[in-house]
Amino acid sequence: MTTSNGPRRPVIAGNWKMNPASQKEAVALATAVAESVQDLDATTVICPPTMWLLPVVRSVGGSVGIGAQTMAAEESGAFTGETSPLMLRGIADWVILGHSERRQYYGETDETVRGKVVSALAHGLRPILAVGEHFEERAAGATEAVIDRQLRIALADLDRIAGSGLTIAYEPVWAIGTGNAATGDDAQAAAIQIRDLLRELDVAGAEEVAVLYGGSVTPDNAREFLAQPDIDGALVGGASLDADGFGRIVACAAELHG
Repeated sequence: MTTSNGPRRPVIAGNWKMNPASQKEAVALATAVAESVQDLDATTVICPPTMWLLPVVRSVGGSVGIGAQTMAAEESGAFTGETSPLMLRGIADWVILGHSERRQYYGETDETVRGKVVSALAHGLRPILAVGEHFEERAAGATEAVIDRQLRIALADLDRIAGSGLTIAYEPVWAIGTGNAATGDDAQAAAIQIRDLLRELDVAGAEEVAVLYGGSVTPDNAREFLAQPDIDGALVGGASLDADGFGRIVACAAELHG
């Protein structure tokens, strides 16, 4: 395995999940985040609930990137409750795909995630593809096998990676929302594996892909992950709901990678 220290711009994405409860709170949070990161040399992305995408976009005026938390692979049709890539295009630039909560609670599989990745790229959206193992899989020594399977299936239909805007987030499921973050060494090992696999698919394109760590990232532990040579940023959950704390994570990324 090899490491890389390419000129990738750091990416810090905030996954708000099903928060906050009101449009007023969403706009206030987005505005505060935009202010806290305005002079920082890093790509900042906020991913509010679909309900708040439009008001959040209007409130930040392009000063930060906007992402959706999921999407359907299909463009239209009888898919009650879903949001199509055509609906997102022009509002969001990014979309989180394959998050463990979508896999666990809503039946997403490696195969359905593959279809969404292809669809997102076909419609000009930048996927943040989440991969990672459960505690039981980690305990069984299957971490590498899980990452390999999830990533190979999700990217199986791509002809090339170069120029796609693809981002990969390593999110060990046992660390998400638990307060039990992985170690920097854990994250680095996964990032090396991910980069090596990407090189198999597209040598040049692999160096463009930002590899993020996600799972109980906080302002206090962010440096441990962002200092790793193959970690280019973070997918932040709960800490992204605090504009000041989230800004500190972005500042750390800008300092180390910007």
